[in-house]
Parts: sequence; structure tokens; C-alpha cells
Amino acid sequence: MVEGSRETNGKIEYETPLYLTSLVMVASLMGPIMRSHWAIENSLHWVMDMVFRDDECRVRTDHTPANFTTIKHIAHNLLRTAGGKDSLCLRRKVAAWDDDFLTGIIAR
Repeated sequence: MVEGSRETNGKIEYETPLYLTSLVMVASLMGPIMRSHWAIENSLHWVMDMVFRDDECRVRTDHTPANFTTIKHIAHNLLRTAGGKDSLCLRRKVAAWDDDFLTGIIAR
């Protein structure tokens, strides 16, 4: 059990999430592990939904959902390594419009 609070716009919100684990570990070491897990979970899911519109994807039969997810993750990794200050959304659009940019990303 982890008790936490955060203040947003002068309003304090409290939460007490519960975690199950078989690890025997001191709380001061377990806290950063849990936070890093949720940071990855939240950032990846947010990116997949905002950049690739994952929640709107309607493929549902056979192996298609797993195949689409794999392709989207590959595209996400390639776009992320492209560098620059442009957003992932913009990099994705440029890759769709500019064959040279797309080739440069894939050839890395």
C-alpha cells in the first residue's frame, strides 16, 4: 500500500493504490521501482493513443491486433530515434510525406 497526494489548482487529491508482489524489499527501494514502472506504462500508452490513435483502431480478428501493435511499436521506436525537436506526430506526418526522411529513419 502506498499513500500519496498531489495538489492541482489548489485542490489536494489523495490516493492509496495497492500493489501485490513477491519481492521482499525495503519500501525506500520499492517506491522508485513502482514509479518507474508507471512512468513507462503511462508514457508509452499515451504516445500510442495520441500518435497512433490506438484506441480508435478497430482490427479485432485473428492475429491482426498483435501484428498491428508490433508494427506500431516498430514505427514508434524508429520515429523516436530520428531525433530532432519535432513531435512524434509531426515526424510521423513528415515520414508519410517525404520518402527521403522515411528512408533515413529506416536506414539507421
